[in-house]
Amino acid sequence: MQVDVVLPCLDEAPALARLLRAVPDVLRPIVVDNGSADGSADLARELGARVVHEPRRGYGAACHRGLMAATAEVVAFCDADASMDLEDLLALAAQVSDGDADLVIGRRVAAPRAWPTHARLANAVLSLPMSLAARHRLHDLGPVRVARREDLIDLGVRDRRSGYPLETVLRAARAGWRIREAPIAYVPRLGRSKVTGTARGTLQAVADMTRVLVVDGWVR
Repeated sequence: MQVDVVLPCLDEAPALARLLRAVPDVLRPIVVDNGSADGSADLARELGARVVHEPRRGYGAACHRGLMAATAEVVAFCDADASMDLEDLLALAAQVSDGDADLVIGRRVAAPRAWPTHARLANAVLSLPMSLAARHRLHDLGPVRVARREDLIDLGVRDRRSGYPLETVLRAARAGWRIREAPIAYVPRLGRSKVTGTARGTLQAVADMTRVLVVDGWVR
């Protein structure tokens, strides 16, 4: 089983140095550079990753660019901040590859100080309307998602900001996908967070996801 791992990246050189030195052979990392100024793209190439560039800023824009660049049948998404071990993706990918699930979401099991309180609370609050819309109890909006590439493309996810993972789950649920959660260890990230590590970034992510839920008609 070969799996492409999409790693959206904005100034993550210190984390990539650790993350890409421990990649299982069956995983092929695709680093999507979203405008880094710290040499992340060059470092990723030196460490054996495929690098593609997405000039449009936004988490969803980077994720979608990586999805389109992938060629493996199964694709995983993971943060590039070294907060998770890529080897842990193997168990999630196996559920998809073996036909036990159509979408597997990594449910973060956080080490002390790994998950800021404001980000954890936002995740808990938003997971409730997500679960209602999906008609399936889900606990984590999840930077880690695994599914088949062609199926993901067919979903037609439109958001290009922080609402991308939420819209993926909602569209998958509407399409009748079998959605599962699986635990994944979550440790303190390397480097400075651009999104949920700050209160401002968390508020922006909440706004993006609320727009997906309300403006796009998933909840009323």
